[in-house]
Amino acid sequence: MNPFFGSVFWLAVTLGVLVTFHEFGHYWVARRCGVKVLRFSIGFGRAIWKRVGRDGTEYQIASIPLGGYVKMLDVREGDVDPALLGEEFTHQSIWKRIAIVAAGPGFNIIFTIAAFWLMFVMGRTDYAPVVTAAPQSIAAQAGIRAGDRLLSVGGTPVATWTDSFEVIANAMLGRTPLAVTVRGADGADRSLVLPLNKLPAGEDVGHYMDKLGLLPAPALPIAATVQPGQPASLAGMQGGDRIVSINGNTVTTFDDLGKQIATAAAHSPALSVDVRRNGKPMHFIVTARMESLNGEAPRWAIGIAAPAAETAIQRYSPFKALIASLELTWQRTTETFTMVGKMLTGEASTGNLTGVIGIAQVANAAAQMGLDRFLDFLGLVSLSLAIINLLPIPILDGGHLLYYLIELVKGSPVSERTMIAGQYVGIALLVTLMGLAFYNDIHRIILPS
Repeated sequence: MNPFFGSVFWLAVTLGVLVTFHEFGHYWVARRCGVKVLRFSIGFGRAIWKRVGRDGTEYQIASIPLGGYVKMLDVREGDVDPALLGEEFTHQSIWKRIAIVAAGPGFNIIFTIAAFWLMFVMGRTDYAPVVTAAPQSIAAQAGIRAGDRLLSVGGTPVATWTDSFEVIANAMLGRTPLAVTVRGADGADRSLVLPLNKLPAGEDVGHYMDKLGLLPAPALPIAATVQPGQPASLAGMQGGDRIVSINGNTVTTFDDLGKQIATAAAHSPALSVDVRRNGKPMHFIVTARMESLNGEAPRWAIGIAAPAAETAIQRYSPFKALIASLELTWQRTTETFTMVGKMLTGEASTGNLTGVIGIAQVANAAAQMGLDRFLDFLGLVSLSLAIINLLPIPILDGGHLLYYLIELVKGSPVSERTMIAGQYVGIALLVTLMGLAFYNDIHRIILPS
């Protein structure tokens, strides 16, 4: 699927699922509390589909798919038949109103736990935390070597590249030295410190990762398979051979192997190839061929395939998956609040904010990686939606909860004048945040580096 249309499609799926679940939380609890629901809407603006249920609620899908709402019987929005006051929102006890408002974010948290649980039951496929360091990078200066396996980061054991990245990304926001334990290719464990304090202030995580220079280790120059009838096979090479050099030039990675074949074969197709087979050195003369693979431009090839990247699969029984999902939800929650706190104090750049465009791009990328990665993405976005809605900003659920807490303390509702003023403040804050996030998305597209 075209990246643009793929991003639009998966954004619609993401928002459709999460907004529906969020609004259903408000709707379901309101009905259980005896409040009459007038409309349940997915999206804003003009309805493109609607129907009226047996309970009298109008269900609709609207034209602007960037949210939704549940409209309840409310005297603040018009006259209410005295006979229906028992079903009116403001006539409910304060605890019922708190439950109704908190239900939206609550259902998003439930969705997050369920998404992570299903992901762990299915099995989350990820790369193993085997890394290398870009030349002259902070990671290289700290002593990271090609083939090092991360065992723990900041005292937290890690089993996958994603686990490692999440801990490192969170630590980079504070720009404080980070202790890591690695196991080298020789099997020896080493304790290192990543000097994250050398990172410049005020940049986003993407730029920090570039400067840190910690990367997944590239594939080694090993012939995972040797295709019959191709130059390598005809010369006597076998699957598992580790290519040491081409025409006397040392080969370090499979990508490097491809570049050296192209450079050497351009002068002479007959290549002098040194390999190690079961630890024993061997030598072959391989005559490269110019071939076009999968419709790509012709290039020099010898007929070998790269080894698959080492993967790590996290798959648990249903009970253990529930424990893992709860732990991951808590971890992501603390990381999100840490991020928000550091942005508010200026420790982290507001360039880390992502808007609808960024979410669409990540949604498409996650969907292409498989259902497990898309569930991981859905769970994270659902959790973020819950946390954002719980912020004490007027117009959001958290703002309404703040009003009810004030009502509990003072014994009477917040004045209508205060609520109206709060709405204007809330709208201004939301427009500012959305504008900043949109600016960041555009900036990343125009100036990706």
